[in-house]
Amino acid sequence: MMGLLCQVSSSRMVEQFDDEFSEPVQLPINGVLDLHSFPPREIKDIVLAYLDASQEQGILEVRIIHGKGIGNLQRTVHALLKKHSEVVSFVIASELYGGSGATIVKLRPRDR
Repeated sequence: MMGLLCQVSSSRMVEQFDDEFSEPVQLPINGVLDLHSFPPREIKDIVLAYLDASQEQGILEVRIIHGKGIGNLQRTVHALLKKHSEVVSFVIASELYGGSGATIVKLRPRDR
């Protein structure tokens, strides 16, 4: 299983840290991205990089966990997905997979 560590590829930065306690966080590329621990300003870069890395690994269905809250994070994620050329479709997850707190994304296969 591949991980996402500060960068997805050698050219795309995912996170930058400014304080002394911050370390790059390795995200496993396993088809599930939980956004709860990320600051809102990093969401766009993280979601786009994760989708790219998932597609690169052949993972074409991704569950993005954004939480229920007041819906701001969900709206942000959905706006990104609507504009993403590699997203075939996305829907709110079934109750078993998080209900309105998660979105299931289908990606198109990467041309090889």
